[in-house]
Parts: sequence; C-alpha cells; structure tokens
Amino acid sequence: MIVRRETPADVAVIRAVTAAAFTAPHFREPLPDGVEPDEAPLVGKLRADEGWLPALSLVAVVDGAVVGHVVCTRGHVGDAPALGLGPVSVDPKHQRRGVGSALMHAVLGAAEALGEPLVVLLGDPAYYCRFGFVPAAEHGIEPPVPEWAPHFQVRPLTAHDPAVRGVFTYAAPFNEM
Repeated sequence: MIVRRETPADVAVIRAVTAAAFTAPHFREPLPDGVEPDEAPLVGKLRADEGWLPALSLVAVVDGAVVGHVVCTRGHVGDAPALGLGPVSVDPKHQRRGVGSALMHAVLGAAEALGEPLVVLLGDPAYYCRFGFVPAAEHGIEPPVPEWAPHFQVRPLTAHDPAVRGVFTYAAPFNEM
C-alpha cells in the first residue's frame, strides 16, 4: 500500500469509495436504491470550496487501485486557522487491514509538516484516541452543534497555541449536510 496525494484521475473513484464506505452495513441502516450517502458528494463540494487544501487530500492505493481516501479542509476556531478532518473512507473490502490507520497517520503527518496548529473531527473516541485525539472540550474548543460534544475531538499539533479557544467552524459544504 502507498499513500499519496489525490490526482484528477482519482476524483470518480474517491466518490465511489466514499459512497461504499458510508453505506456499509456496520455504518448505518441501508439506504434506498439509488440514494448516495451525504458523504459521497461532500468531497466534491469540498474540492470546489475555498477551504480545500490539495496537499491534505490523500488516497491509499493497493495493487494500483484507490481503496481509501482522507481529507482535511480549512476550518477555524474563532478567527484562528484549524483543520477539519473528514470524511475518511475505506472501501469495505479493504477495511480492518490498516488502510484507515495509514491514511490517518499520513494526513496528520502532512498537517504537522505544513505547520498547521490542530485537527478536529467528529467520530468515535474509542477509535480516534489511537491517533492522539482527545475530547475537544479539554482544549476549550466547542463543536458547531452542541449535541456533537461527546464525539467532537481535537488533535493539537506542534504549532497549536493553547490560548486559541472557542467554537470550531467547518468549511462551508459541511453546513449543507
């Protein structure tokens, strides 16, 4: 497996992988035929948004095929820049084989190398703690929707200023979900 930046040739397969990952039976109730999960078109909307950061849209490739994707986009805590991570998607046929972990380590390493201050996400704390995520409230960062608090997490990076506190704002396409 290799992890690399996405290319224009990857766009359609990223959407397909994202749709498959977010319709997997362990993730949610089955969707009606022909209905995509919200996460599938989200990546394209993020790509067209001013918050898109091409260096932080990564794919996992196994035997020449894209089997996973992760993206971080520009968000803010108050006026301070931050990153919103997600979606992270792995083709169900390749889940539980380290693809998601490889994508997470790669995007966090890339964010660190770019001098980003922190990464936030909404997800399962039992899973994301292995990547250094902690409840965002521990750092004074609030979710845009208060009910998300139990699953809203942050990973401070080296450039993080602990004085930065407040409500996190995702890139605009997240507001359309």
